Amino acid sequence: MINTKIHKSVYELAEKLMKAADKDDREAFNSLYAELKAVCIDNENTEKDHPEQWETLADFEEELEDALVGYEKALGKAIAIDSKEHMSSIAFSMARLQVESGHTDAAIKNLERAKISAERIDDKEFKIEIDELLEKLLAG
Repeated sequence: MINTKIHKSVYELAEKLMKAADKDDREAFNSLYAELKAVCIDNENTEKDHPEQWETLADFEEELEDALVGYEKALGKAIAIDSKEHMSSIAFSMARLQVESGHTDAAIKNLERAKISAERIDDKEFKIEIDELLEKLLAG
């Protein structure tokens, strides 16, 4: 379970990052991103470390390869605490980036991973989203 204070600060930073991106405010975006990264680094390997903060950081990473590295880190932390919800959402996010970059085989592997992790969560719409993207990629 993520620390409530950290969850709130990560959520608020994510909202501010989205607003800065929408306004194309590069200076604010970079500053907020640095703040979010500092939260992740400060909490790393402490009892406050959680995959959600790393996943959020990767969500706002602009370089594709760096985002994938960030998601890998988040996934490792999700696996360590056996968080099926985070394992499935991170694998799904990775797959979407891999589709974008033409890495279909890697995307299929991550979607299969997401599907397995999602078996034990309640979000039916998310499960359908995983299935639909997987079917589309397997159909070629």
